[in-house]
Amino acid sequence: MAAEDQPDPDAPAGGADVGAQLFGTWEIEEIAYNDPSTERYIAVTPVAHTAGRHAGKQFKKSQISIVERFINRLMQTEENTGKKQQSLNHVRDAFEIIHEQTDENPIQVLVTAVENAAPREETVRLKYGGISVPKAVDVAPQRRVDQALKFLAEGVYNDSFKTTTSVSEAIARQLTGAANYDVQTYAVSQKEEKERVAAAAR
Repeated sequence: MAAEDQPDPDAPAGGADVGAQLFGTWEIEEIAYNDPSTERYIAVTPVAHTAGRHAGKQFKKSQISIVERFINRLMQTEENTGKKQQSLNHVRDAFEIIHEQTDENPIQVLVTAVENAAPREETVRLKYGGISVPKAVDVAPQRRVDQALKFLAEGVYNDSFKTTTSVSEAIARQLTGAANYDVQTYAVSQKEEKERVAAAAR
């Protein structure tokens, strides 16, 4: 075998494309993380539809792309259950809107929005002799990401349901607002409310 025909030992296995892009457009390299506690639970990959590969495995959801997890959250309403291709198209269009408005990588905007919308404290109910007492507790990093995705999806639903605002525009508005830490945005306001209640229960 000639030297030029030999495989590169540093090449990725299976011939994977190192420069793979999400939706064939957005770079997944050099995504900045501002919150070290949630970094390991916010995965960024070029795959937006894994067809439920990790559905039955505990804690494997953290290995799924944050974009796909957000798409899955958008489906969790009565009207949109199971409509993954529709939700994926909405997110793809929203990413175009975000890029036009901010000139930033929309994946970076989503990551920052999730970090900003993730509550650090919440309350639990403890019973003392039949009396329920609220108690402030720290939120686990994985649950913080779950809660942030929930708040973002609820914000999109509230912004677009029975209004003239399209779903793509609602997604773009909620993500850019949360990324800028706008307290008028639903996700950030919910986070602030949770932390305010927890602070009062310390």
